[in-house]
Amino acid sequence: MSGGSLISGAMGGVLFGLGLSIAGMTDPSKVLAFLTLGSAWDPTLVFVLGSAVTTTAIGYRLVDRRQRPIFENVFHRPERTDLDARLIGGGALFGLGWGLAGFCPGPAIVAALTLDSRAWVFVAAMAAGMLLFNALPSARSPQPTG
Repeated sequence: MSGGSLISGAMGGVLFGLGLSIAGMTDPSKVLAFLTLGSAWDPTLVFVLGSAVTTTAIGYRLVDRRQRPIFENVFHRPERTDLDARLIGGGALFGLGWGLAGFCPGPAIVAALTLDSRAWVFVAAMAAGMLLFNALPSARSPQPTG
């Protein structure tokens, strides 16, 4: 990894973390109020979702015009485009955890920096899950493509 890509990655991470904080994504009660439909529903995170989709759409259109990235030799894009049981199951597990805890990985890490004990518990559980997954032999075997 080059120095430029490390610096740009760090700057992007700090900017992303600030955006999560300003948007309220690091507050699990706000996230749960958005995810819970009913009389207590808080629709303000719809604007976060809309701005994320808009920014991503514009970003991809700008990136598609470039020959190569600024700090790398090639673009690193997903190679697989198929939907399989692992992807659908992982997405369902992610959504279930987000709905129960009010945290997803990025906001939880940012919230952990504020010494929020709920975030520390989430990050510890997330790290344990990653270690367990990496310890499974099936995680290391190549998955079929296409």
